[in-house]
Amino acid sequence: MKHLVQYSTGAASAEVAWRVVEEHGPENVVLLTADTKKEHADNWRFARQVQERLGCEWVVVADGRTPMQVGRDARVVPNNRMAVCSRVLKRELLDKYRAEHFDPADTIVYLGYDWTEPHRVEAAREHWAPWTVDCPLTRPPYLFKQQIFELFRERGIEPPLLYKQGFQHANCSGGCVRGGQAQWSLLLQVNRGEYLDWEREENETRALLGKDVSILRDRTGGGVRALTLTEFRERLERQPALFDADDWGACGCFMDGSPSDLDYPRTP
Repeated sequence: MKHLVQYSTGAASAEVAWRVVEEHGPENVVLLTADTKKEHADNWRFARQVQERLGCEWVVVADGRTPMQVGRDARVVPNNRMAVCSRVLKRELLDKYRAEHFDPADTIVYLGYDWTEPHRVEAAREHWAPWTVDCPLTRPPYLFKQQIFELFRERGIEPPLLYKQGFQHANCSGGCVRGGQAQWSLLLQVNRGEYLDWEREENETRALLGKDVSILRDRTGGGVRALTLTEFRERLERQPALFDADDWGACGCFMDGSPSDLDYPRTP
């Protein structure tokens, strides 16, 4: 059998890779990553250190565009309802590579769902047919996110910086379009330059489309309307606490729905 690990550059998929290599040997394992051109440099440092320790093959595929470039080409502002970036930059690329280089008859695909997500595991098996899927984090040792971090530290590998900064997911340098107000507020605090880059990209896309569309939504006043990153930033600069602290969004490019929703769990 061939063992294909969907390798996000985050901590949970790295733990999956570690367990699969320990069980099946590095010569039988391939790590597969999609590069969105927006991942944090420290994610690549972490992913590279893990792969070097494991000694297995690592394949990185890329479209070449960033999420917002994909959005402009699709004539949308990517957001939680229209995450065209994850479909184009991750799912379709990974689907294509897997279909061209592997056979469902002799391949097991490893996903990052963990022991707290049995409903997603069952749904994934149904969606992924005829591919065989396995989720090593659903078996002992049952680990929470912080325990995975500590395990890698014990191995001499520091987890990605984004987790230490407080992000729940190590996606797109903290600027995932599926993230909510809490995530974007955090990004503005810890990496203003990255926030402003996303803000500029959103404004450019809005101008191209000529529509009042945005990544975020404002639900104050009893309705729902577009909330641009510019307006959100200016609001926080006036009143830093004026945001929904519980709105972390649904960040995670491979979560629900299709056979391509294969990355790490919502709390990697």
